[in-house]
Amino acid sequence: MALQNFEFCNPTRIVFGKQTIQQLDKLIPEASKILIVIGGGSVRKNGTLDEVEQALGKRSFAVFEGIEPNPTFETAMLAVEKIRKENFDFVLGVGGGSVMDACKFIAGAVKYQGDTWDIVLSGGEKITQVIPFGFVPTLPATGSEMNSGGVISRKSTFDKLPIHSSLLFPLFSIWDPTKTYSLPKRQVANGIVDAFIHTVEQYITYSVNACVQDRFAEGLLLTLIEEGPKTLENPEDYEARANFIWAATMALNGLISTGVPSDWATHMIGHELTILYGIDHGQTLAIILPSLLNEMRNDKRSKLLQYGRRVWGIEHQDEEKIIDEAIAKTRAFFESLGIKTHLRDYGVDDSAVDKVVEQLQRHNLTALGERKNITPEVSRRIVEASL
Repeated sequence: MALQNFEFCNPTRIVFGKQTIQQLDKLIPEASKILIVIGGGSVRKNGTLDEVEQALGKRSFAVFEGIEPNPTFETAMLAVEKIRKENFDFVLGVGGGSVMDACKFIAGAVKYQGDTWDIVLSGGEKITQVIPFGFVPTLPATGSEMNSGGVISRKSTFDKLPIHSSLLFPLFSIWDPTKTYSLPKRQVANGIVDAFIHTVEQYITYSVNACVQDRFAEGLLLTLIEEGPKTLENPEDYEARANFIWAATMALNGLISTGVPSDWATHMIGHELTILYGIDHGQTLAIILPSLLNEMRNDKRSKLLQYGRRVWGIEHQDEEKIIDEAIAKTRAFFESLGIKTHLRDYGVDDSAVDKVVEQLQRHNLTALGERKNITPEVSRRIVEASL
């Protein structure tokens, strides 16, 4: 099979490095009325919000606080109503992936006529216009700072659904690695896993002879394997933190997905575990991926062998042993970061199997994977193997 036809455009400006927040003064028009959106307040404690406010100078702004770790429709709508009522015309997200995902929904919802939940149900297709927005990320993981997608939850209906639109690329993201130094180890570890599995979901599928994308993906995985433990143990190792952050951004900015099949079943199953049991997103991915790779080993055979040889340096003559060891090394890497990889580690019993499958069916996620052959029954086996 050959590299698939593709179009690639990523319009987001990245401003990367130390002491770059001051460049907000150049990136946001002086006449803007800005709603700064933040999460639980950590950006206040570590001084990032103060630095942002100083960089905005005399511009008019207000702060909306309270975006949750899994951003909810209910909270995001409070920000939408504030923007509508007070005529803000720019959204600036300061925080991690949840804040950025929420801002994308907010920017697309402000001018939407009708039931705004329809935006999420449509996967973002119903977004026709947005108000301008940009980001000051403080947590590397999701890649939301340089892509056009996000995930929104709804507490009242136990939904966690993705949205995508070409209108949802941020105008800019200002990435200062030093602003992530104070992150708890758990969040850094989750971020390493999230970036790793973003890459895997676009890489371990089936081969279309996409040499450039494959080598890019392998480089990202090797960087995360090498730099992840360094930055976890020594948060103020600037070089390790900078390399980790850039790898996480590159993992989901569209570059390695061009012209190749993508999977995303691990994410879809993982989302259901988060909404049902409140397990961190990165943790759910670490739980599901090893079982999914083993279940789909025949479909993914050529890429699993490539992954084992090129990323983990495994050189067995027995191809089955290469696949077994590649999956085992993947699980061991997650565990080495302090991320447990079985549902029982989080106090979840086998009743989860039926609940997850029911949720997948309710969300019409019945044909997952790059070949659309991960049926509810296959998903059931994957969750069972993850117990």
